[in-house]
Amino acid sequence: MSAFFKKVIRNRALLIMILPGTIWFLIFAYLPMFGTVLAFKDFRISRDGFFASVFNSEWVWFKNFEYLFSTNDAFIITRNTILYNLALIILGLVIAVSFAILLSELVNKRMAKIYQTGMFLPHFLSWVIISYFAFTFLSMDKGTLNQIITFFGGERISWYSEPKYWPFIILFVGIWKGVGYNSVIYLAAITGIDKSYYEAAVIDGASKWKQIRYITIPQLKPLMIILTILAIGGIFRSDFGLFYQLPKDSGALYPVTNVIDTFVYRGLINMGDVGMSTAAGLYQSMVGLVLILIANYIVRKIERDHAIF
Repeated sequence: MSAFFKKVIRNRALLIMILPGTIWFLIFAYLPMFGTVLAFKDFRISRDGFFASVFNSEWVWFKNFEYLFSTNDAFIITRNTILYNLALIILGLVIAVSFAILLSELVNKRMAKIYQTGMFLPHFLSWVIISYFAFTFLSMDKGTLNQIITFFGGERISWYSEPKYWPFIILFVGIWKGVGYNSVIYLAAITGIDKSYYEAAVIDGASKWKQIRYITIPQLKPLMIILTILAIGGIFRSDFGLFYQLPKDSGALYPVTNVIDTFVYRGLINMGDVGMSTAAGLYQSMVGLVLILIANYIVRKIERDHAIF
């Protein structure tokens, strides 16, 4: 035990640095895990307080999960959640890596920083603000897109009641918001690549494309795999603001914008069913854990050094 305290004292500066993050995880990630018991109970709030209500609520075991999967929308919300997240993962990876490589190849580094800052800015904007930005383009009466369409003799489009356009809108806005943050991560990895590799490639007469293909991308491969595995773990979780705030909760768009998160939110708001909402969250977490384990297992079998664990 004395050896343990000696290590703590020796590394106290580092431990103090990680203390805020540790406290945050304890409060918002680990302590709420005790609430997963609500997924198996018919939760009813009482005057005795929250904890007494949890203990006194009737056990219903898997009935909350049955409700989640027995609805007519179960297939639609599962399909939308998986397909949108798959598209965002694949397109986001390709576009983020491409932009990172383009930024690293810019000769004017001052302009590169300006571009990088401009791409990074959407990451800090809330979905409420972005939804109003989108509304300025998609408004039926004064939207920019409808004004352009009518200028060329076309008919106005009621964007918020036409589901066929929204898969493309959601993917575009989702990638636009996240590509800056992801490209910065890959750009940081590119700047850490040993310059002697490129110098040797130039001496051998390799073109810029071959340098990217045989040096940059292979060096980014471990990071790409790790981030993809972590993203796969969240494939049953969706960015709530993207699917709720952006389409303005339009009922006409539910077939293409309703995902598990928005379905649970509406169920909680309309029916106050805490048990069902908790069951959905637990289901998402368990599926995410299984997917991470499977993806990591496959990567470890193919190339052990690139696996997370």
